[in-house]
Amino acid sequence: MNRKIRVLIAKPGLDGHDRGALVIAQALRDHGMEVIYTGLRQSPGQIVQAAIQEDVDVIGLSSLSGAHNSLFPKVVELLKENQAEDIPVIGGGVIPYEDIPPLENGGVNKIFTPGSPTEEIAKYIKRLIDPEASSSLEPPEKIAHIGIAVSNIEHALPFYTNTLGLRLQNVEEVESEGVKVAFIQLGETQLELLEPTHEDSPIAKYIAKRGEGIHHIALEVKDIHERLRQYKEDGIDLIHEEAKAGAHNSQVAFLHPKAANGVLFELCQHEEGE
Repeated sequence: MNRKIRVLIAKPGLDGHDRGALVIAQALRDHGMEVIYTGLRQSPGQIVQAAIQEDVDVIGLSSLSGAHNSLFPKVVELLKENQAEDIPVIGGGVIPYEDIPPLENGGVNKIFTPGSPTEEIAKYIKRLIDPEASSSLEPPEKIAHIGIAVSNIEHALPFYTNTLGLRLQNVEEVESEGVKVAFIQLGETQLELLEPTHEDSPIAKYIAKRGEGIHHIALEVKDIHERLRQYKEDGIDLIHEEAKAGAHNSQVAFLHPKAANGVLFELCQHEEGE
C-alpha cells in the first residue's frame, strides 16, 4: 500500500469522555496513519456517513458508556445497508470480556480491552488493511501436548495407562533437555511425562522447586522461526529466541512464563507427516 492508511475514530452514543480515543488517534498518527476524529456523541448513522465520505480504510469505535452491545452492531449493520461492509470495524473502551465474543461474531473485527498497547492496535490495523506488507501469524493449530513433570516415569505411568486407560505410545530421551519422555495419546493431543535424567536438567530443578505436576503446555504452530522473530520484535519475553531440536523430529522453543501470567508455553512445529 503506497498511500497512508486512513482511520476514522468515533465515540458513538452519549459517552462524554474522549481522552482514550484521543490517545489512540495520536498513537495511530505516530505510526504514519491519517486519522479523522468525529468528536463526542455521534450516532451510528453519522459515523457511517463520515466513514464513507472520508473514504476511510477502517473505523475505530470507543465506548465507555456501556452501550457498545447496541451501538457497535448498529454501525456494522448500517455499513452493510450502505454497501460499505468492506470497511472493517474495530472497537475498544470499557467492554466486559463476556461481551467480546458476540460483538466479534456479529461483525466487529476486533475488540481491544483496556490496557491494550497502542503499538498492538497499530500493528493489527496494518495487518488488517495490508496483510501482504506485514507478517501476519496464524493462531496456533491445537494443543500439541501437555508436559507433566514426574520424578519417575515407571512409578507414574500406571495411573495413566491403568486407571485412565490411556495408551503409551513410546518413551524417548531428549539429551539436549536432560529428560526422558513418555508419550501418552489422548485424542488429538498427548500427555508427556517428563522425567529428569540428571540433577541439572530444567525438569529436575522444576521438581525441586515446585514438586511434580503440570510443567508446560505445548502449542502446535506453523513457521516457528518467523513466529519467534515476530514475538521478539514485539517485545514478548522468550526463553529461546531460536528454535531447537525436540522430540519426534520437532522444532521447539519456550516462551517465558512472564509472557502468559505464569504459564510456561512451548511452541512446537513437527515435520510434515509426523
